[in-house]
Amino acid sequence: MLDIIKSKINDSISAKKALLDDEVLLNEFNALIDACLASLKQGGKVIFCGNGGSFADAQHLSAEFTARFEKERRSLPSLALGTNSSTLSAIGNDYGFEYIFSRELDSIATDKDVFIAISTSGNSTNVVEAVKVANEKGIKTWGWTGKGAGKMGSLCATIQIPSNNTARIQECHILLGHILCGQVEERYFS
Repeated sequence: MLDIIKSKINDSISAKKALLDDEVLLNEFNALIDACLASLKQGGKVIFCGNGGSFADAQHLSAEFTARFEKERRSLPSLALGTNSSTLSAIGNDYGFEYIFSRELDSIATDKDVFIAISTSGNSTNVVEAVKVANEKGIKTWGWTGKGAGKMGSLCATIQIPSNNTARIQECHILLGHILCGQVEERYFS
């Protein structure tokens, strides 16, 4: 049993090592940090969305902005799409599940905002539809995906984790999410 546990930990370390060695990805990620800072300084907000585990990550990272991450400071404007269950169920019922994020994004987002769309495959229809709306509204958008970026790769800038394993991709997404929150917090309030 210990061999299996050690193997999974090594797989995670390998994915993070590949992430560490990907200069293109790290430069794109740095551009995202800069965009979030610029957005917040001009009165914008950071908006997240995702499905399943990525939905949980979207809520988690948004909370790090609005509550705090590592230091006491004022709240930063952020939200995760789909967290209002009445809105989610109304849009899903009236328009279809594929529009649960795009309709909400259309109603609340402006071109001052940054949108982070999380989908390990890059192909989640409801996330892709939200990216399309973000593009129509001129919102700076990054897709967080796995290797290849799926459909989102042709629609927005992407942070493509160099893995095809969903668990490893999600582990890297939350690592980058914590780095994003920490860097924005540190640089915004310094």
